[in-house]
Amino acid sequence: MAVQCDLCPKQCVIAPGQSGECRVRVNVDDRLVAVTYGYPCAVHVDPIEKKPLYHFLPGTPIFSIATAGCNLHCKNCQNWEISQANPEDTRAYHLPPADLLRAAREYECVSIAYTYTDPNVYYEYTLDSCVLAHEAGLKNVLVTAGYINPEPMDRLYRHVDAANIDLKGMTEEFYRDVCGATLAPVLDTLVRAKALGVWVEVTNLVIPTLNDSNEALIALCRWVVENMGRDTPLHFSRFHPQHQMRHLPPTPADTLDRARAIALTEGLDYVYIGNIQRPDGATTHCPACDAVVVERVGYQVARNRLRDGACPECAARVHGVWQ
Repeated sequence: MAVQCDLCPKQCVIAPGQSGECRVRVNVDDRLVAVTYGYPCAVHVDPIEKKPLYHFLPGTPIFSIATAGCNLHCKNCQNWEISQANPEDTRAYHLPPADLLRAAREYECVSIAYTYTDPNVYYEYTLDSCVLAHEAGLKNVLVTAGYINPEPMDRLYRHVDAANIDLKGMTEEFYRDVCGATLAPVLDTLVRAKALGVWVEVTNLVIPTLNDSNEALIALCRWVVENMGRDTPLHFSRFHPQHQMRHLPPTPADTLDRARAIALTEGLDYVYIGNIQRPDGATTHCPACDAVVVERVGYQVARNRLRDGACPECAARVHGVWQ
């Protein structure tokens, strides 16, 4: 008997023995089984700035995992070798939730990131691990494309402390042609996540000729300001030729500088440039007096001048989770 998956907007109807588009959720004896549960294919300790999260526990290490599979099929995916792989074709580690917590503590991490592919597709593993992590006093971070239905999202995000959510473009056409998905559910996830009290930062990968026009960048920045607030950190990330988009060039540095200038003009307080070092591209400024409050070099914090989450010069609040 075919079974419908209600996890994401694709609503896959899965025949016996087959998987949904994510390759992870399989119809086994007329019930859905997430076959990667407890078997991540990537396990690393990263600086939290790599997620990227710049306003959440800066300078701390974060234990990071991923399983195979993804419910999007982005032609530019930098992790395509695992995100677009069948679980049986990847080397995995046995790391059930309790062992995951022990490993995070062993490496002196205060938080766990569910990242690299998309934690939505290994949902049960993510949810169970998040619950245990909170019980143990650890923080949970999602790095995600945000392509999930509202009910499972609400159930998961109540146990999530921070998320970096991709906003890949501002048109349905872009999401259909580049990602194999749709835009509206992602916008809904962004708004709902913030309403649930999750610290949210947004990443936009700027791809030459596809989403790098002034019109596209202005539309994205205005949406973030109007729907999430000017205090939402926005990261413009450099595209590198990958997967099915090797024919496009890397994003020029001046394009990223232009994107940041547009975002600041549109009223966003915290705007960053990633995947390339640019002057001021990773620096946090006070939104009131423009003083430098956090200075970064690459993924490392070179200087943190915050005092209890406030600017040392004018005492204005700098939004984030700093302790």
